[in-house]
Amino acid sequence: MSNALLKVTGLKKAYGAIQAVGGVSFEVMPGEIFGVIGPNGSGKTTMFNSVLGQITPNEGSIELNGQNITGLSPLELSRRGVGRTFQTLQVFGKMTVRDNLIVAAQEHKGSMFSRMFAPGDSGLGDKADALIDQFRIRHVADKLAGTLSYGQQKLVDIAMAFMAEPDLVLLDEPCAGVNPSLVGGISSLLKELNQNPKFGRKSSFVVIEHNMDFVMDLCHRIMVMVEGKVMAIGTPAEIRANKEVLDAYLGN
Repeated sequence: MSNALLKVTGLKKAYGAIQAVGGVSFEVMPGEIFGVIGPNGSGKTTMFNSVLGQITPNEGSIELNGQNITGLSPLELSRRGVGRTFQTLQVFGKMTVRDNLIVAAQEHKGSMFSRMFAPGDSGLGDKADALIDQFRIRHVADKLAGTLSYGQQKLVDIAMAFMAEPDLVLLDEPCAGVNPSLVGGISSLLKELNQNPKFGRKSSFVVIEHNMDFVMDLCHRIMVMVEGKVMAIGTPAEIRANKEVLDAYLGN
């Protein structure tokens, strides 16, 4: 029996005659940072959204901690311990940074009745403050999120994904649009969250990203997708040395 945190087996998704994902299988182990790379149109986003319940696959299974989660809604997956970020920012621009973090976790905080009689921050203020400190955004905690730079909003967006203490976080292009000077900071922060967790468990990530230096530096293993299929899975060193991958993708 597999000890995988996430296990995807034979995942397929077609749109008419177009096979966007053609039988993808992989595992993510507890505490692992797993990268997904591939050229545009390789099926990365379709695979990602199938795992996250945004779309329903035609075939295949998805397991989280040994439980079948195939076809569950994004909300149900969130309640089972799956967090995510999107390519586009999902922050609430007219709310403070601190309130953004609190709102991100409120749906996980008991019943509607219990939340009605909870403190104004639903008892989540201390957790929000801890993440604000860990993400080094204390100086903007009381500012409206919409007034921050894009890079700062990206940090808030990532922090929001951790408010519910997820077992697994799927990060969709965390470096997209970010000033190159901040990319290293995001990498260091994710390594810190992975290696020195402050919220009860070692964090595991699946990362889709086009920035090869970022992926190679951050991830323990990397999956290369081309034309909806898995070309290779291996360590960064193995992927760099794979001639088929170099010819199909990295060489370009």
